[in-house]
Amino acid sequence: MGPLNGVKIIEMGGLGPGPFCGMLLADMGAEVICVERSAPPMLDPARDCTRRGKRSVKLDLKSEEGRETFLSLVEKADAVFEGFRPGVMERLGLGPDDCMARNSRLVYGRMTGWGQDGPLARAAGHDINYISLTGGLHATGQTGGMPVVPVPPAGDFGGGSMFLAFGMVCALLEAKSSGKGQVVDAAVTDGSALLMSLFHSLDVQGKWRMERGSNFLDGGAHFYGVYETGDAKYISLGAIEPQFYAQLLEVAGLDPEEFGRQMDGRRWPELRKQLEVLFKTRTRDEWCELMEGTDICFAPVLDLKEAPQHKHNRARETYIDVAGMTQPAPAPRFSRTTPEILRGPPFPGADTEDVLREWGIRDNNDPS
Repeated sequence: MGPLNGVKIIEMGGLGPGPFCGMLLADMGAEVICVERSAPPMLDPARDCTRRGKRSVKLDLKSEEGRETFLSLVEKADAVFEGFRPGVMERLGLGPDDCMARNSRLVYGRMTGWGQDGPLARAAGHDINYISLTGGLHATGQTGGMPVVPVPPAGDFGGGSMFLAFGMVCALLEAKSSGKGQVVDAAVTDGSALLMSLFHSLDVQGKWRMERGSNFLDGGAHFYGVYETGDAKYISLGAIEPQFYAQLLEVAGLDPEEFGRQMDGRRWPELRKQLEVLFKTRTRDEWCELMEGTDICFAPVLDLKEAPQHKHNRARETYIDVAGMTQPAPAPRFSRTTPEILRGPPFPGADTEDVLREWGIRDNNDPS
């Protein structure tokens, strides 16, 4: 079905970016077996989108029997990944050396906030800390104001989960030709830094100011930002290119002379104030009727309930229903190997017996 159909991956149960990475891989057709933590889950397992498409196994990894069962799974897997602090898996006797001794083709993915080495490697952290260290948080917010925390967690999911999934697929492709596995060290800080590549390019060319809210891509420009409408809702504009900006002026009935010199940053605050007044003269839906679908680069600002109901998202089936819960569909899309969600979120440990039997592993807790 999906492009990763036939690939067997073991996920060490965790929080946030780890389960999201496993969801991405499961969405693409991989058989993802989640080995659950002993601690109770923070979210209701039955209503956690990141568990969709997986199967769940419970093992006592502090026991010799549990570790041996885990390593037996590893022998039959293509990849395993974990999101613990450095050294945790080694102390369990399940680190890369232990696992790859049983399966030399194994891809061993590791995701941490700070990486496997460096001065901060063993420190605790969260998304807000990782994007702080790599420039992303500093650049987010309004002129003269404090940095604004982005949602969703740009570091954990953008800099962490997606780079781990990408790295593991790269390593799996390489293992097909070399016959050798390897360790993938995915640090959220490394990925978050890479996501800032464009802004380093703008900076070195003298096209980026360190004062937040003063650039053309951070809300400083009147033609790239969010505006309140007459019904206390919001719309977004992104009319950067001259031809798109010209269409904005035409459709909105703005004076080309008054709104000329688009890139003159000295006039941005004044022009923004005029647009703030203008956009409050109509409701969000009325602005949609005028601008949506044009080259103005316009969209309504929708909340989590509204987004699945938008005509474009409905037409593309961007949201799907899994186990009675509306959630984003798998992405990206493929012309031939179409991803399909085969099962909803499993209850922790629900598939232990089935997985061990199907993978040809005797369950050490089963006397039969």
